[in-house]
Amino acid sequence: MTIVIDDTAVPPCATASEVYHDESLHSPRSRRDMSAHEWRAFVSLRAEAHRQCAGCPMLVDCLYRAVVEVDVSGFVACTTETDRARIRRELGIVVQQPQPTTLGMPRVGGGPVSHEAVMQMRQAHPKDTCQQLAERLGCSTSTVKRHLRRARLGVVEAAPKVAAAKAPPSVDDVLECFDRLESSQVA
Repeated sequence: MTIVIDDTAVPPCATASEVYHDESLHSPRSRRDMSAHEWRAFVSLRAEAHRQCAGCPMLVDCLYRAVVEVDVSGFVACTTETDRARIRRELGIVVQQPQPTTLGMPRVGGGPVSHEAVMQMRQAHPKDTCQQLAERLGCSTSTVKRHLRRARLGVVEAAPKVAAAKAPPSVDDVLECFDRLESSQVA
């Protein structure tokens, strides 16, 4: 009999998915919109996510990819969407949005979900989570999050951004910006 030991490092976001998939980390409400109890619960959840993320052996790679290569939603690599946008601004990074392909469409026969459809659904069901809205629209949760993020940032048209012609920043550049974030001090 042969015993195989799997040395593959599994990130905490995969093993503690209940922490990282919590809606409040993906779309945090304002402090003034929460009760004292809700705020303490949110701060505790965010601190737990920070602790686990900060100890992850994949943190540096995850942070670099989330800042430079892919515009992801939610809490990733000890950062929020706002933190990653701040790093991108400081480094002059523009993440190019992928073009949809017929193989990558989340809906069969219906084409992509329009920004207006997501906004109307959010207005009609303001207490629904992103997952519930996605189910109602027949699209992915990330599609809903992307449109909600664009609405928060005031982006009117969902046209793909053109990437800057300069070389991407180094890992050290991204880490230096990360270290200057107030939120990185929590981790």
